[in-house]
Parts: sequence; structure tokens; C-alpha cells
Amino acid sequence: MRAEMAASFSGQTVLVAGGTGGLGKAVALAFLDAGAALAVTYRNPDELRALEAAAASGRERLSGHATDATDEAAVRRLVQELVDDHGRLDVLVNCVGGFAGGTKIWETEPKVFDRMLDLNFRSGLALCRAVVPAMLAQGGGSIVNVASRAAVDHGAGLSAYAASKAAALALIDALAADLAGTPVRANSILPSIIDTEANRRAMPKADFSKWPKPEEIARVILFLCGDGARLIHGAAIPV
Repeated sequence: MRAEMAASFSGQTVLVAGGTGGLGKAVALAFLDAGAALAVTYRNPDELRALEAAAASGRERLSGHATDATDEAAVRRLVQELVDDHGRLDVLVNCVGGFAGGTKIWETEPKVFDRMLDLNFRSGLALCRAVVPAMLAQGGGSIVNVASRAAVDHGAGLSAYAASKAAALALIDALAADLAGTPVRANSILPSIIDTEANRRAMPKADFSKWPKPEEIARVILFLCGDGARLIHGAAIPV
């Protein structure tokens, strides 16, 4: 699947937050295959090493940053570092996120709501607040935030997760309105359950064949970030 990627991001700098996880790794490899200079944030060093090994010849264009994407000051420092090193930041993809479910609203601990809001909403808020000024100053850029189908389809037992993803979706929708008339675009994607190792372990009896593959979603993200999608702004794409 990676061989199908068109090398259309050569000379561009891309930041994939959460770029070593199940979906993030596939997105990171796709951008490397497309010729980008790539920075990823990570929390697990083993995942970074796995990405570096998979990057093969693209390893020289990959940098890993142990940055907490929910820490706005840390994110601003990272973005400034990337702009200083590369002269620009063309693409932000936010794959940071977490999941919690299985309890009713009145049975869900407040700390679970806080954790879901941190991972699924505040990460995107911190990243967008940091990258948008840089993108406006350089005259262009593209942002894609990974939300979830749960942002619009609020199932039982998913109150904290669904609320945090709905907030993330509203954030990007409002950001797109703020950016109207500028050369910076912002879009969301709404995946269903993604076929990752973690999801397979969590739902061993599910039919994995019906789940979208990370590589398939990565192709959608690359399209949204490329010139072919320059008219797509403020969209929420189900995948």
C-alpha cells in the first residue's frame, strides 16, 4: 500500500502529532514515502524505534520529539523549533487521542472526562494555536485533525469519548470559519473502529475485515493535505 503514495510532499515539512501509534505510524510512513521532511511527537520510545526501523531510507528525513501535545507551551516550543530548522511548517496532522467507554454518564468518574478532553480535544487546541500563526505568516498550510464517528454518533456508554471528540470536531469547524479567506485549510476525519493491534486486543471477537486499515485512512489524510484538495476546507470526512 505504501508504494501507491505519490511523491508529492517533497520539500514540505510535516508534523504528525502522535505519529508512532497505530494510525499515526501509517500516516507518518505515508508522508515519508511522499517525500516530506517529517517530525512526529511520541510518548513511547519503543514505538519511535519501530517507526525509525520501518522508515528505511526515509529515516534521514524523520525526527522524533518527546512532546506532550496537551502542553501548550511545549507544543509552541516544538513548532518554533521546526520553523527555525526548516523555514516553514506546511502540514499538521493530529493523531493524538485516547478511548474510554463502557460506563453510563452518572457512573463515569470525572477524571475520565478530564483525560478524554485532554487527549482528544486539548491536544488539537494546543497544536492549532501553535501552528496557525506560522502557517498564516508563510502564506499557506493544511491541518487535519483525527476525530471519530462517535463525534456525531453518540452511542451508549461513550459519553466521555463522544463528548471529547464532538468538541474536537467543533473546534476544527470553528477554526475553518476563522481561517476563511486565508491560504490555510483545516479539516477533520471521522474514522470508525480502526484495525490496529490495540483494537484487536480490546475486541477479539469482532470481524476485523470490516474495520478500515490505518494505511487506507492515511491515503485520505494525504489527499486532504495535498494540492488536489485545495478546495476542501471545513469538512468532516467519514472514513
